[in-house]
Amino acid sequence: MPNPAHILIVDDDEGITSLMADYLSRFGFVTHIAGDGVAMRKQLAAHPIDLVVLDLMLPGDDSLTLVREVRERSLLPVIMLTARSNPYDRVLGLESGADDYMSKPFEPRELVARIQSVLRRATHQNEGASQYSRSDVIHFDGWTLHRDDRCLTSPTGLVVALSNAEYRLLTTFLQTPRRLFSRDQLMEQALGRSMEVFERSIDLLVSRLRQKLADDSGEPQMIRTVRGAGYIFNVQSV
Repeated sequence: MPNPAHILIVDDDEGITSLMADYLSRFGFVTHIAGDGVAMRKQLAAHPIDLVVLDLMLPGDDSLTLVREVRERSLLPVIMLTARSNPYDRVLGLESGADDYMSKPFEPRELVARIQSVLRRATHQNEGASQYSRSDVIHFDGWTLHRDDRCLTSPTGLVVALSNAEYRLLTTFLQTPRRLFSRDQLMEQALGRSMEVFERSIDLLVSRLRQKLADDSGEPQMIRTVRGAGYIFNVQSV
């Protein structure tokens, strides 16, 4: 049997963390609890954590800073929890490095499903199942994507940094260029989650990626919008 996954729950509400830990244990997860950033770091140092469930509103350290701190040191998956419902907050969390995002209140079974999905995706990424995923440098229409440091080099030599969310969106486009992606498909494939109420969060990410690619927002040529259907990454060479 495979070893059980270790889940770190970071939330200052002891009632919620206790309930989540009890529920996750029913599905074979080993759970650990932290109430703030200091305790989170101690748990990460003491246990082989496989995934972090992190509440956005914590005392002390800012949660977005904690996500970036984790991402700078590892590829440890992070699922963020928040009572906020603004789509911009969702994008901000994903851009900070979170792998998924859930709004409170939520169904515990959905959290389990999200954890399982993110862990499967992380395992697949680590295995490097395709030649594409093993390639460190991708060239397209004069641009160069450096996968090791997640940045772009423009045709003129300008280096452009990408957020984690922008990087995942771009690599999804690059895997199958000139294909029509619906918003739901982009949310699922690029961000590892299904569409929810605030579907326009993917539009915000597309807009940010267009800016990074210097794709004219008035008449974009590289990431084209298909009204009522989704987006096409219209590059000619990959």
